[in-house]
Amino acid sequence: MNDFTFYFNIGWHHIININALDHLLFILALASLYLLKYWKQALILVTAFTIGHSLTLALSVYDVIRFNSNWVEFLIPLTIVCTALFNLLQKTLDAKSLRLNYFLALAFGLIHGMGFANSIRFMLAKSQDILVPLLSFNLGLEAGQIFVVILILLASWLIVNKLRLNRRIWVAVLSLIALLVATEMCIERWPL
Repeated sequence: MNDFTFYFNIGWHHIININALDHLLFILALASLYLLKYWKQALILVTAFTIGHSLTLALSVYDVIRFNSNWVEFLIPLTIVCTALFNLLQKTLDAKSLRLNYFLALAFGLIHGMGFANSIRFMLAKSQDILVPLLSFNLGLEAGQIFVVILILLASWLIVNKLRLNRRIWVAVLSLIALLVATEMCIERWPL
């Protein structure tokens, strides 16, 4: 198996994996605000997250930055809590009010990237060319996130458009699920 495929698969499984519950919950919280007709905005959102995630990974692999893993493991679910609360506090669900979401996704992507930084640094330690592994890992990550977002958008289309559940209720339900599970994770991962 070539390096591209190997690292693409690692990126894909970093998201499409039951052990990736924190990433899945974060994507759920991010994408819950969007309907299928806003699919482009939702994809831009997860791409902003991937950019933040990628930046942290690259800086870590080049050994520019290092993180205390106990704090990172706590901060990851805390980003989910913040995103879910952001969703619940939205007065309107129009594009203008959701612009801040792009910056949150980018910033929180930096934190989520810290969670995998140590692992990928060790995998790439012996590799002289890290550009292809990093690029392919991040493409796999992005593909996995897009897959999850498409599932969430299709579910929102079914629930909101076809079953006629109020969009605010749909957002609240998904956000509350993410909030409750992430709060429990925060308590379990308290670093002190």
